[in-house]
Amino acid sequence: MKLITRILPVFALAALFLGAGVSSAADANNMHTTSAFQGSKANTGMAVHSRDGNKSVLKVTADFKVPDTPAPTWRVVDNKGNIYTLDAFKIKGGEKREVVVPNYVPNVAKVQVYCAFAEVLLGEASFPSPVK
Repeated sequence: MKLITRILPVFALAALFLGAGVSSAADANNMHTTSAFQGSKANTGMAVHSRDGNKSVLKVTADFKVPDTPAPTWRVVDNKGNIYTLDAFKIKGGEKREVVVPNYVPNVAKVQVYCAFAEVLLGEASFPSPVK
């Protein structure tokens, strides 16, 4: 009986560390990165997809430069080619370098930078496979 009471805490700690390792691996696998943006004005950096609770979040990398156009806007394309216009990159007081993907978007195959003023695609980046 003494042996069991001594070994039990060791097993409990081992289970705790094993669970933490699995959780960290799941978090690391939860991030997806696009190819580099390619386009006439948006041709630096990449987009990164992650989950924050129930939210699907897109961010641009630190080396991404928001194009100097009147209305650069986040757009996503799903695996069927449907386009969803999201938020503007330029906001009062700065830049919106992160956007929450609405629940009605089934998945994201491509991230686009679109000029809503000129109605022109400024650049695009693709995920290796659609994410949600």
